[in-house]
Amino acid sequence: MVSFTLLKFMYPPPSNLFVIAMSAISIVSMGNAGIMELKGKHMQYSKLWNFGVDQKIPADKKAKIASKTGMILGYTPAFVAAIGSFFLVPVGDYRFDLLRSAITIHFFKRIFEVLFVHKYSGFMDTEAAIAISISYLVHTATMIYSHYLTLGFPEPQTDLKYVGALLFLVGISGNFYHHYLLSKLRTKVGSAFYLTGRSCATRKWYQSKFEDFPTRVKALIPYVL
Repeated sequence: MVSFTLLKFMYPPPSNLFVIAMSAISIVSMGNAGIMELKGKHMQYSKLWNFGVDQKIPADKKAKIASKTGMILGYTPAFVAAIGSFFLVPVGDYRFDLLRSAITIHFFKRIFEVLFVHKYSGFMDTEAAIAISISYLVHTATMIYSHYLTLGFPEPQTDLKYVGALLFLVGISGNFYHHYLLSKLRTKVGSAFYLTGRSCATRKWYQSKFEDFPTRVKALIPYVL
């Protein structure tokens, strides 16, 4: 019953082994990454680039790059792959072109923000930068290829592509606007703004560095979190 309802506004899942494998790997890897963050084994960049790792390795011995460089490295391959799809598959249906355009715009925005909006002062573990880059590239390639496999399929009964396009534009515009506002709140060498997981990790970092750090001080929401 559930699958029948979903198929009214979705294509049937591709039977391609590559897409199935990549989807499974993505779900497992992202779930594991979230668990590792909660356990204190953080993705090594910005303030936390040297926190929660093996302290037997001196900080000056770790392979690191500037955060700005790391972010460019993380986003550029996926951006190139999205643009390249227009040359590899020049002819596609409207829905396929919408998907490729959305991914291209998404990563262009991220690169633009790295270059002209965000302010960086920290470092990034080289291995983390490479892992992020590969992850984005694989996700991009999988999304484009899986939709490529649906070319020629009958359209879903309920057409949500225009609703999706509108939500995408609203979301990406709001995201850019708030990134711009946050960049104005941060001084050149000030603190970074993180999502909830990173905020909690930062609070743990403070506790590890300052013995008298007050327990009443929360990570994100006063008196709550």
